[in-house]
Amino acid sequence: MSLRTSTLISAVERANLSDGATISFHHHLRNGDRVMVQVLMACQTLGLRDLHIAPSSLFPCHADLIPLLHDGVVTRITTSYMNGPLADAVKSGLLPYPVTLQTHGGRAHAIETGRLAIDCAFIAAPVVDAIGNLSGADGPNACGPLGYAMVDAAHASRVVGVTDHLASTLSRICIPATQVHDVAKVDSIGEARQIVSGTTARDPSANGRAIADMTVGLIAASGLLRDGFSFQTGAGATSLAVANFLAPVMADQGITGRFAAGGVTGPLVDMHRAGLFREIWDVQAFDLAAVDSYRNDPAHHAMSASKYASPGRADAIANQLDVMILGAAQIDTGFNVNVTQASDGRIIGGSGGHADTAAVAKLPIVTTTLTAGGFAKVVDQLTCLTTPGDTIGAVVTEAGIAIGPERPELVNAARKAGLPIKPFAELEHLARQQATRLPEPRATGRVIAFSEYRDGRVIDEIRA
Repeated sequence: MSLRTSTLISAVERANLSDGATISFHHHLRNGDRVMVQVLMACQTLGLRDLHIAPSSLFPCHADLIPLLHDGVVTRITTSYMNGPLADAVKSGLLPYPVTLQTHGGRAHAIETGRLAIDCAFIAAPVVDAIGNLSGADGPNACGPLGYAMVDAAHASRVVGVTDHLASTLSRICIPATQVHDVAKVDSIGEARQIVSGTTARDPSANGRAIADMTVGLIAASGLLRDGFSFQTGAGATSLAVANFLAPVMADQGITGRFAAGGVTGPLVDMHRAGLFREIWDVQAFDLAAVDSYRNDPAHHAMSASKYASPGRADAIANQLDVMILGAAQIDTGFNVNVTQASDGRIIGGSGGHADTAAVAKLPIVTTTLTAGGFAKVVDQLTCLTTPGDTIGAVVTEAGIAIGPERPELVNAARKAGLPIKPFAELEHLARQQATRLPEPRATGRVIAFSEYRDGRVIDEIRA
């Protein structure tokens, strides 16, 4: 190997960071990431303080950062998603400044336009080759495309690749060496098996299967299910069931879709391999089947977060979606959606690509049960607004389907197909009847987070 690597602390020193610097990370290892903690502990060792971290997402594995918040090493956070102990610490008011919760596309656009200026991007790279190219396709911790890190690498003042594996060649290059200033070698960047975590690891319930079946019926009735169809589904159990139920319908009708997209899962890979989609556009692998497909299939394309969903790009893949399947923690009678806060007030996520794809897909469909954990999910008032209701096309629950008021033609088509169309008020009434717990009132303490829409507007606040 001709590549010269350094220790992590040396790479941090050479980054010439100062107090108050903005440093970024990606989340392709999801709950298996160990790079962020290692980098920030190195920053603490070097005496850096008041840092602004801008990771694309935060997970329970980042709980070890909480002491660094206590000590003032980290005082600001900008991200698209957060859950676990670190999110709980933020909700308790530990940070002196409010967190900014962006969409994935909004984050990319903010970086590209300089609204989110990054002093140094630390990129967990499962493998680095002899000249410093970075990839997520190979190595013991292969995690798939480094789509969120691509924007950071292109625009940060300095880029440091952090890896635990060196190779002479790569099967795919995610980030070219021309964008990389330094490479640090560590014992471990984390554990790629942990990308299959949370909702990606669950089987659908009986209600979830019923919702998936109705959703496929709605897609078929919409008129969008034809040759050239484009599709994205989330990584929740019900969303994955939609993909599994849609596959035989497409096969029976002889439909070949143009592409499947987004955070990619095994069911989408299976549909592509069966000839149901010509291509896959992938910003992030959600399981190891998707990682393997990206490594070996030339029709499985990596895309940056900008190419995926930036509101500043007319050619964004999200703009070309026919159908997008979305989840919800809550949805109100105006079709507004919350995927950021639980009914008990905890921060449990954030938009990710939710608001981005809802805004531009031809038919964004929210799939949700009426209740969860004893709380109603179909409500008259949200705990937090993530995605505006005027961008949602339909809501599918186990009790029936509510369709947005601007889509009378879809109501007629769905009724002709024999689907159970219900007024939203009826679904809300049923959810309230089934709920055994009341949501916590919205907190009234100081603002601890802002929920940003994809264009940078603040659309809600979270309080301690």
